[in-house]
This record gives sequence, C-alpha cells and structure tokens, in this order.
Amino acid sequence: MRRGILLALVAAAALLIPASASLARETVAFANLAYRPGTIVVSTRERTLYLVVGEGQAIRYPVAVGRKGKQWQGETRIERKYVEPAWSPPEEIKRDNPKLPDVIAGGTPENPMGARAMTLTGGGQYAIHGTNKPKSIGTFASYGCVRMLNEDIIDLYERVRVGTTVVMLP
Repeated sequence: MRRGILLALVAAAALLIPASASLARETVAFANLAYRPGTIVVSTRERTLYLVVGEGQAIRYPVAVGRKGKQWQGETRIERKYVEPAWSPPEEIKRDNPKLPDVIAGGTPENPMGARAMTLTGGGQYAIHGTNKPKSIGTFASYGCVRMLNEDIIDLYERVRVGTTVVMLP
C-alpha cells in the first residue's frame, strides 16, 4: 500500500516539473581526465554538450545534433565566432529545401543560426549555434551542426575562444 502511494506521489510531482526543467544548463561532475579544461565535448547519443571547466566538473548544455545519416565524430576547433550571423544554406540543405533564399539576414526570426554561431574547422560546413526552433533541443534534428538554446549559445560564446578544441562523440 505504501509503495503505491509513493509511486502516485512521484508521478504527481513529475507533472509539476516543467518540461523545460530537464533542458537547463547546469554544472555537473565530469571526471573524464582525457579532456583539458576549456574543451567542448559533444555527446551525440546524449544530445548534450559539455564545457570542461576543471576540477572534475563541466557545464552541461542540452543540444540538438545531427539526424540519422548527418552525424559525425572526431576532433575539430572553433574557427570563427559570430554575433547574429547571416546564414546561407549549404548546397545539401538548399537541394532539400529549394524555396529557401540564398541568404537569411542575421537577427531575424527566420534565421536558423540564432543569436550566436561558432564555425568549426574543416571547411565551414558545421557550427555550434543558437536556434529559432527551441523545441528541437534534445532531438536529432540538424544536418550535422550542434544547436543550442539562444541563451545557452550566448553563455558558451562568452566562455570560449577561437581555437577551442571541440570533440564530437557518437
């Protein structure tokens, strides 16, 4: 009987926690000594980005990552940083969405890059950026970029510099 009451209370409490509560950035334990402080580690499986801050801790951010067939892994670096960047859809995206304009101005609601973007080395195809679709966070939604809530990309943008190592894990 008590177990049934306890389960009912836990279920009721879960209904009171907003869905966005699980999508908040937070400092967490991060004991992987393979990564130095300042390194960005993205776990595709977890749909999570970690900024290693040292002393066994990292800041964990919820993200959207590449959909099936668009995922990648490896090590790269932040090549450039942009505030409210304009966006030109790459050929593959333009081919899949031919009605897209050639350029979408930065700072507009239609721009999928959001408030900030940090392009990654390797040809400029991928970036860590904000989004105008916050409901996509926590999903497999992109063409290989890492999407963050705008408030989170602004936070991360201020914490890292050009040259920061980015590790993309499966």
